[in-house]
Amino acid sequence: MNFRVYILAVVSFVVGMAELIVGGILDIISNGLTISIGKAGELITVYSLVFAIASPVLLTLTARIERKKLCLSALVIFFFGNMIAFLSPNYSMLFLSRIISAASGSLLVVLCVTIASSIVKKELRARAIGIIFMGVSGSLVLGVPVGLVIGNHLGWRSPFLFIAVLTLVSMLGVAMFLSKIAPRPVMPLRQQFQTLKHPKILFAQLTSLLFLTGHLTLYAYLTPFLKTVLHLDATWISIFYFIFGVSAVFGGGVGGWMADRWGSKKSILSIIAIFSIVLFILPKVTFSVVLFVIMMMIWSMLSWAITPAQQNYLIESAPGTSDIQQSINNSALHFGIAIGSVLGGMVINEYSVEYNASFGGLFVVLALICAVISITRRVNVSNENHKA
Repeated sequence: MNFRVYILAVVSFVVGMAELIVGGILDIISNGLTISIGKAGELITVYSLVFAIASPVLLTLTARIERKKLCLSALVIFFFGNMIAFLSPNYSMLFLSRIISAASGSLLVVLCVTIASSIVKKELRARAIGIIFMGVSGSLVLGVPVGLVIGNHLGWRSPFLFIAVLTLVSMLGVAMFLSKIAPRPVMPLRQQFQTLKHPKILFAQLTSLLFLTGHLTLYAYLTPFLKTVLHLDATWISIFYFIFGVSAVFGGGVGGWMADRWGSKKSILSIIAIFSIVLFILPKVTFSVVLFVIMMMIWSMLSWAITPAQQNYLIESAPGTSDIQQSINNSALHFGIAIGSVLGGMVINEYSVEYNASFGGLFVVLALICAVISITRRVNVSNENHKA
C-alpha cells in the first residue's frame, strides 16, 4: 500500500476526533458553560448538518485548486476552528467554532478519499478507502476516552487544544510527503445533484443515509442506553466506548478486504442484512454483559465495514463523477447522523431508550431495500453523462 495513504488516514483521524470528541464531554461542556445537556447536544447536530451541506458546495468552489495546496489550506482553517473552540468564552463562540471545523473537515475527508483512491492501483482502491475510514474509526478508539480523560482533568476546552496540535502534525506530514495532484474537472452544483436522477445512484445514496440514521438512533444515545439497561458507571462506559472504537477500526479494514475479495455488491447486502439483525438482537441480550459486548463489537465492526464497499460501489457505478458521488455520499452519511440523533431523542422522549435499537433496525431494513433496488439497476451512469 502506498505510504501516503496512511498520511491521509492521519488527517481523517484528526477530523474524526473533532467530530466525535464532543459526545464524550457533553456534561463537562454543559457544566462549564452553564447550559443544558440538550443545548450542548446541539454542538453535535450543527457539526453534522454543516458537514453534510458544506461538502458538495466546497468541492465545487475549490474545483480548480491543486489538491495538495487545498488540503493544506483546509487544515489551516480546521486548526483555527479548533483554536477558537479552545479559546471560546461562551456558547455562541463555541457554536461558531463547530461550524468552521465542520466545513473544513468535510472538505478534508472528501480530499483524503479521492486522493487515496487516485494514488493506488485499481485492485487496491477499496482497501485504500478502507484505510482512510479506519482513520476516522480509529478516532473512536481515542476520541471519546481521551476526551473524557483530558476534559475531566484539564477542563472542556483542553481536548480542542489537543486536536489543534494534532492538526499541526498532520499539516507537516502532508507538506513533506504528499506530491502535487492536479484537480479533476468538477460539475456545477446543479449538475452534481442531477446525477441523483438515476435510480441506481439515488438509491445508493439513500442506502447510506438510512443506514447511518438507523445506526445513530442508538449510537448517539449509547451512554444513557448503557446506564439504563446495564447499569454501568462512568468508568465502565468509557471502557465500552473503547471496545466499540477498537472494533470499528477492525471493521473498516475488514470492509475494504471484503469489497476487494467478494465485490462491493455482495459486501453491501451482507453487511446491511446482518447489521439490521444485530440491532434487533441487542436489546434482547442485555441480561448478559458478555453476550452484549460480543453483539456490540459486531455492531461496531459492521457500522464501519460498509463504508469502503459503498464508496467503491459508487466509483464503479459512476466512474465519470466519482468525486461528486463521494462528496454527496459524505453528505448523505452526515444527514443520516443528524436525522438519527433527532429521531433517537424523540424515541427517548416518547418511549424509552430501550427502544432505540429496534427503531434504528427499522431504518436499516429500509436501507437494505434501497441497496437491493440500486444494485439491481443496470443504468451506466457514466456513459449517459458522457453522451450528454
